[in-house]
Amino acid sequence: MHVQLLYFDECPNWQLADARLREALETLALHLEVEKVLVTTPEQADLWNFRGSPTVLIDGRDPFAQPGEQVGLSCRLYRTPDGIAASPTVNQLVEALSHP
Repeated sequence: MHVQLLYFDECPNWQLADARLREALETLALHLEVEKVLVTTPEQADLWNFRGSPTVLIDGRDPFAQPGEQVGLSCRLYRTPDGIAASPTVNQLVEALSHP
């Protein structure tokens, strides 16, 4: 399994997603390296189909993609059981990692 965390520096939310992603991997006893990908240009955003920072890709797929989301350099929000948040929850990440 290949896990990537796409982000851009101006968005503070990627650190939260990184911590939750590491916790989710630990919960599943998956000893994987998370590749961090810095997206810096609109062209890179298009290339990666980057829906905002942070974006988690599992084997190249965005498990949290929603229809109609814009591609570009912006902070991304997620629907969670507790409402809108800056990152998927640990449980949402565990679920996504369990069913890549």
